[in-house]
This record gives sequence, C-alpha cells and structure tokens, in this order.
Amino acid sequence: MPYTPSGFFCDRLIRERERRDGEGSLSKPIRFNGQDYSSLRQECVTKKALFEDDTFPATVESLGYKELGHKSNKVKNIIWKRPKEICENPQFIVGGASRTDICQGDLGDCWLLAAIACLTLNEKLLYRVVPQEQSLSDNYAGIFHFQFWRYGDWVDVVIDDRIPTFNNQLVFTKSAERNEFWSALLEKAYAKLHGSYEALKGGNTTEAMEDFTGGVTEFYEMKEAPKELYKIMKKALERGSLMGCSIDSLVPARFETRTATGLVKGHAYSVTAVEECKQSQQKESKVRLVRLRNPWGQVEWNGPWSDNSKEWSTISKAEKDKLQHQNAEDGEFWMSFEDFKKNYTKIEICNLTPDALEDDKIHKWTVSVNEGRWVRGCSAGGCRNYPDTFWTNPQYRLRLLEEDDDPEDNEVACTFVVALMQKNRRKERKLGANLFTIGFSIYEVPKEMHGNKQHMPKDFFLFNSSKARSKSYINLREVTQRFRLSPGEYVIVPSTYEPHQEGEFILRVFSEKRNTSEEIENRIEADHPVPAPASAGEESEEEQQFRTIFQQIAGDVSTGEPGSDRGTEMEISANELRNVLNRVMSENIDLRTDGFSLESCRSMIALMDMDGTGRLNLQEFRYLWNKIKQWQGIFKHYDYDQKASINSYEMRNAVNDAGFRLNNQLYDIITMRYANENMNIDFDSFVSCLVRLEGMFRAFQAFDQDGDGTIRLSVLEWLQLTMYA
Repeated sequence: MPYTPSGFFCDRLIRERERRDGEGSLSKPIRFNGQDYSSLRQECVTKKALFEDDTFPATVESLGYKELGHKSNKVKNIIWKRPKEICENPQFIVGGASRTDICQGDLGDCWLLAAIACLTLNEKLLYRVVPQEQSLSDNYAGIFHFQFWRYGDWVDVVIDDRIPTFNNQLVFTKSAERNEFWSALLEKAYAKLHGSYEALKGGNTTEAMEDFTGGVTEFYEMKEAPKELYKIMKKALERGSLMGCSIDSLVPARFETRTATGLVKGHAYSVTAVEECKQSQQKESKVRLVRLRNPWGQVEWNGPWSDNSKEWSTISKAEKDKLQHQNAEDGEFWMSFEDFKKNYTKIEICNLTPDALEDDKIHKWTVSVNEGRWVRGCSAGGCRNYPDTFWTNPQYRLRLLEEDDDPEDNEVACTFVVALMQKNRRKERKLGANLFTIGFSIYEVPKEMHGNKQHMPKDFFLFNSSKARSKSYINLREVTQRFRLSPGEYVIVPSTYEPHQEGEFILRVFSEKRNTSEEIENRIEADHPVPAPASAGEESEEEQQFRTIFQQIAGDVSTGEPGSDRGTEMEISANELRNVLNRVMSENIDLRTDGFSLESCRSMIALMDMDGTGRLNLQEFRYLWNKIKQWQGIFKHYDYDQKASINSYEMRNAVNDAGFRLNNQLYDIITMRYANENMNIDFDSFVSCLVRLEGMFRAFQAFDQDGDGTIRLSVLEWLQLTMYA
C-alpha cells in the first residue's frame, strides 16, 4: 500500500538518522516494534510474571488472514500453549542445534525450514540469529528474541513462547526431540516479522537465507550449470555459504508430490554437505557425493547412495564415519553428484559476501546499499518496453574505479554483482500484494557526462542501448546477477516490468574492487525565486484591462492616474482574486479550463503577499499574471492531446522548464499531492504546484541568511510558514 508523503518521508528521515547513530548494525540491531528484550525480560523476572506479547498476540490475527483467518475451520481447535504446558522438562536447545531439530508442520514454509537447516551447519551464523543464553529454565520469563537482517538493517524481534498447538502437538515447525523448542520459536519470530504465520506460506529458500545472513544469492539452473559446479558448491560450503535446491514442477497441482525415486517436486531442500570418497573395491576410484535434507524430516531419496543402498558396501568404515552415514528416516540422505544434477533443476547459493567461487582466493568485496521506491505516476516507469516512462524510474550512478587483480583473457574489467530486492511484499499479502516482476538495466555514461549527477532524460535511453541487464524480469523478491565491465561510470535503472506499480526496493552493488553507487539526485534549486521589479512605462492594453477589472472588483479606492502610487492601493482578497483571474483567463488564455479554485487563489496570495495583509494590490497581481502566462506556455507544450491536463510523468520536465530543479523524493510528493486518480494534472493544479514551489523557495531563501543551504526554525516559525503557504 502506498505511503502518505509525510508518513513515508518522515519515516525515511528517521531511519537515516538511526543509521547515523549506528542503529541497524549487528552490534546494535533495531528494536522491532520498539521492544527492548533486556528491559522487558528484567521487568518480567522482577514481577515474577510470564511475558505476553501484545504486538503479536496469541489470537487468530497472528495465525493468518485467509486460510488461517477467522472464517477458517483450521483454526477453531488451535490452542496457544507455552512449552511447559506441552511437555515435561522443555528445553530451548537439546544437545546442540542440528538439522534434525527442524521438521515441517502444517504450514507451507519448507523454504524457510530448508534455510534454517543450512543455518545449523555454521555455528557462528546460527548464534547470530538465535542469541545464546536463552533458556526455558534459568530465570525463565516466557520471553525470547531472535535477530534477522531486513532490507539493509539487523532487527531484534522479541516474542513470548506461546505456540499454536492441536491436541497438545505443535501445529507448525517442531523438533525431532519433543521437548526442544528453539526452531518453533524461531519460526514464530519470523512470522511476527512478516505479520502472521500465514504470510510465510510459499517462498524461495534464498529469501530466508539472506534474512539470516545479509548475504547475496546467486542461482544456477542445472541445465546451464558451469562445468565447475561441484567445485563451486564445495567452496561455498567451506566459506559458510548457505545452499538450497529444488525440482521444478510444471503442473502447479503437482507441487510437493513425491516421485517414484522419493524426491518431491516443487519442494525446497537443503544442501548440507559435498564430499568425495574412495571406493575400496576399485583402486583410485573416487565418487562425488552430495548430502541433502528434506525439511519434512522424512521422505528420502531411494536411489543409489540412499540410506540402505548397496553402494555403501563399496567404501570403508572410515569413509562411512567421515560421511556420518546413518540408516534413519530423518529426511537426510546422500546421492551421487551426477544423480543430483540429473534430478534437481536449480540450486541457489547465499554467499556471506559474493566471493568469486570459481577461484581459490578469498576476496574482500565492497558493498553499497541504496534504498528507493517506485511511485505510480512519477517514478514507476516500467521496463524498456515503455520508452515514454522508463526514464522516470529511479537511477543510480555506479563508478567502477579499479579493475580486477586477475583479469580473464587479459581483459581489463571490473567484476561486480547487482542485487535488486523488493521490500515488504510478503508482509502486505493480506492487503492483496503479490511480488512484482522486477529487473534492471545498466547503461554506460558517456565520458563527457562523467561527474554530471543529473537524472538521465528520455532521449538518452531512446538513443543508447543498455550495456548489461538482468537476465530476465521475474517475480522473485530479489533479482541478482554478476557482471564484468570496463572501469568507468554507469547508470543502473531498476524497474518493475509494467509501469504504474508502486513499491519500495533496495539496490545493492557488490564489487571485488572499489566502487561507489548512489542515487542520481538533482541539485535542488530554483532560477527565479525572487519577484522581478515592476516594469516602468506605459501600461499595455492587457494591463489596462486588468486595472479596469481590478477596480470593478476591488472597489474604486483611488482616483489616481495609471502608474501613480495612489493607483496601486487597490487590494483584493482570495475570493476576489479568483473572480479576476477567471474573468481574465476566459478572455486571454487559449486553454480549456474550469478556472482556479479558491484554495489555489489563497496559495497565490500567500506567494505574492509581501506585507502580510492577506490581500494583493495591482502591482502584485501583474507579477502573478505574468507568471501564470509563462506557466501556461509550458503547460500547453506538454498537453499533447489538448485535454487541458498533462501526464504526471511529464510533470518533472514541466517543473524543470519552469525553473525548478528537484530530486526524486520531491517529484514523488508532487505527483501524490497534485495528480488525479488517472495520474493527470490539470492547469489549476499545475499552477498551484508552481506557486507553492516558488513561495517555499523564496521563504527558505529569506531564512537562509548565510546561504549554506540549511535553516533553523522554531515550531512557531515552522507552523507560520507551512500553514500560510
């Protein structure tokens, strides 16, 4: 859902201030919903009370909104219970967190559980997400917390330990050990982060992998996988990367159905090990094996190298011990690398940093993160198929400053990864939100435009082809791709496939060597914020007409001759100004319009009122009229179909022609404030916008005594300024 202008931009300013204060880092995560775990826990311990989380209550609202909502029969017999009400001697973790602690319940979140299983392979990562020293016995207070990476920030999510049950059994994720609860509580915290348990239904393993690490994911289709895939997978696990895989199902109705080999289509698996072992019966014969885990905690591969297959008799006991081979229906199994490639269709690797997995060196990568949003009618321009609006998308200038240390084929190039992630779509599902189809294009900036931070205009994209782009537009939370380009300046344009789709995103750029990326923000300035002095000389025929109308409406307060001081003492109110303007417009302006509203005329008086009387004299009106005529010419230039309105996407060009240079945030506000439901702006709204811009620029200039671009206002000054404008 779209934000209000004030709400979104105030929230953005607050977030930026938090980051400056160090909020959002691993060492200082943001408190989700403002809840501080330590103080809440201490309060419960002091009061000897168990924590009850009123921000994620034990009610149907926390379960879901449709299949798990009020009208669903599934929720009628669900009872929320604490671990001590479910079993004897409940424990947070029993014998260390392991892959067998994650067994899927009645929720389609295998993608999440596959990622949790991967997480248990790396203790350092696990205890970053699941803080240690949490217990169901020592100073137990019914309160727990978990930490997730969310769109560039680490957040600390507090929960109580009331968990949904049916017949005293956990409804959702559970452990193979009935008295172990860390995985169920982790799932609950992740559900809270996204608004409900139902919001977790269906997803991609990479989404949770990134939320556990802040890493970046790369995909490989098996049919297009590189020759070095085994080596890539091996190195990925050695470096702590998380890895998942799946088998595509072409028929949606057959999702999560078991095949004859025991594998499940449309289902997420964890890759938990990649090993090579010697076969004792054949000298110098080695076999490559992959270990996988089904989040169900059961249903395993029954082909070669499955738990009880004959292949295990060909290796020594030492090799079996090294592989930790077990004959157990626990959802975990081995298979040969060749069978792995034949049966699975894609693999995703979440790298903690996008190290070049193809070589043996460990690199330190540079990362830059930019937040942005697409606003309907202003900066939601769609893909290149929509040339009239594509250029209005947010644009990010990328400077690749240093080439790689190990160039391929003596090519001087920079390796970098671009990751475009759309925000909050899962959380907003209950409002009807689905993932947009997203992608991005990269354009080379001509050398003569290096250092120029202006937003690239429509013509640039009409006459220049992209240098690189995402492989496809796809409805995933994140689209990621690796590139190699020559050092230089580039423009990255992220977009949805269709125009007019409104949402937020973050754009991350990782590079092996130094890079900088930033949103292209025009410098905010105005050409003529101060009124020009009145021209001397004889009045024109039009000005004489003004005087006549002005006298008729304002009343003949003076009999002074034209041009005399006494002749300018006539003054009109906002209502009278409306009458003057609409009469003059009907006779002088070649434009179909319903005229100006009273509110527009009040803004005009605020712009021109130099003495604070709330009225305009003739000289002030003349200046205003000349402005309106100038703006009328600009408006007509962009009113292509002569329907007395201009497209909101062209508004930024019209505003620029009127002498104002603004940034994307301000163009977004203008669209939300002045465009109608069809994203068009009529002449009255157009003039009102320009009047407001000129008035606010002039007010700012008056306060900015030293010209440093910043001002300090008291509450009274702020309200006086904004309320009158």
